[in-house]
Amino acid sequence: MSMDITADALNKIRNAERARKEKVKIKTISKLLIEIMKIMKHRGAIKSYKVNSKEKSMEITIGKLEECRAIKPRYTVKKGAIERYIRRYLPARNMGTIILSTNKGLITHEEAVQENIGGCLIAYFY
Repeated sequence: MSMDITADALNKIRNAERARKEKVKIKTISKLLIEIMKIMKHRGAIKSYKVNSKEKSMEITIGKLEECRAIKPRYTVKKGAIERYIRRYLPARNMGTIILSTNKGLITHEEAVQENIGGCLIAYFY
């Protein structure tokens, strides 16, 4: 297990989806991971997630998901260069989501283009 909680969790989700499991339990969580799960739930990639603060774990029910990965290294993107990374990480123009960390919190690439702000690339899924 590496030191990157986000990358480990997204790998577990991807492996569980490939093994056709409906649920996956993640034993190490962070605030960043919880925010990523909120965005994934809003987009339909996961059906639900349940945080157990006593055990510091999370149980996730997988929804419509093909791929989910953390972006390493975490590139810093200016507001005009987001299109380059959309073409690099997503399979088609209107398919998938890239998550960026900005001074306004975690947002999707579409919100970043709309608000005309840049940020740091965290993860993508489709």
